Amino acid sequence: MSEQDNKKIIRWLLVVSGLIMIMVVFGGFVRLTRSGLSIVEWNPISGVIPPIGEEAWQTEFEKYRQTPEGMFINNNMTLKEYQEIFYVEYIHRLIARFAGLLVVIPLFYYLYKGIIPWRRSAIYLTIGALFGFQGFLGWYMVSSGLVENPAVDHFRLTAHLLMALLLLALTMWTALRHVHHFPPVINKGRGSLPYVLSALVLTILVIQITYGGFVAGLKAGWISNTWPLMAGRWIPAALFAQFDTWWQNLISAPVGVHFVHRWFAFVVLGAAVWLYFITKRHAYSPNVHKAVVYFLGLVGVQIVLGISTIWFSVPIVLALSHQAVGLLLFMVAVYIRYEIVHTPIPEQIVERATAVAHQTGD
Repeated sequence: MSEQDNKKIIRWLLVVSGLIMIMVVFGGFVRLTRSGLSIVEWNPISGVIPPIGEEAWQTEFEKYRQTPEGMFINNNMTLKEYQEIFYVEYIHRLIARFAGLLVVIPLFYYLYKGIIPWRRSAIYLTIGALFGFQGFLGWYMVSSGLVENPAVDHFRLTAHLLMALLLLALTMWTALRHVHHFPPVINKGRGSLPYVLSALVLTILVIQITYGGFVAGLKAGWISNTWPLMAGRWIPAALFAQFDTWWQNLISAPVGVHFVHRWFAFVVLGAAVWLYFITKRHAYSPNVHKAVVYFLGLVGVQIVLGISTIWFSVPIVLALSHQAVGLLLFMVAVYIRYEIVHTPIPEQIVERATAVAHQTGD
């Protein structure tokens, strides 16, 4: 692959990564404005064109009024108000379609031209297939709020979010491989503390983001507008009151989900501090050390944003900023993991130098 073609693929993957981030943040805006259930059908092709004319709008509005949200939440909504939330969701779906085309069209072009060899095409085809699956998963999420409850299922919403994270990680990781011209994986690093810790930090962060999805789906952000206490207590009295089993209260009850999400943030902070001191002991590249410092700083910013979002009862600007910083944290964590996986620690460098010296008789 020529350097020019390599740069084309890097730019393509980075643009796709940026679009994924935009879709996730815009998806948060859709949720916060209660616009996600405004379009009650999934028409991947014909849905590109919005309703045209008074009659078409009235037909679409009538479909919405037959949904649980239209009947019980927005039963007094006017057509103009409906058009406002319709266009928010319409733009969201339009961005998703555009992102899908931006993946598929360049991919097939690069395959056709041989820029991406077929022997290396698996990861790119996987990204394309997952984009298609993500579209289905989005509709699967929306459909859960059109039958009985005027809200989407929080597990489906979180699955949709986690699929976006997987896509972001795959595109970023692949772009980094192109940046570094497909370096070999340093297998001997497996088992070292930085290697294990970078994976642990990423796992802990994904758990926290998962709980962020639960909070969003259950609208648990409004449960309490005080911090550090909830309802005047460190441990709210209703923490295990909604369900019979304790674990259900921690994954499906708004109080339990909110409680876990607000305090698990400090587990992320502790892991970030640990990663900082461990990597500081090793002579990684300056980029790794800078990334770890950025990660630690972003965790601090994220905690402040989270507390502020609680205090001010989930204003849109703060809530979306909180979500955006969460994505940045994830990207930095993926970058740190990539660098540590593909970089030998100093002890390994010494081992290799010694082995070479013995082989050459020096």
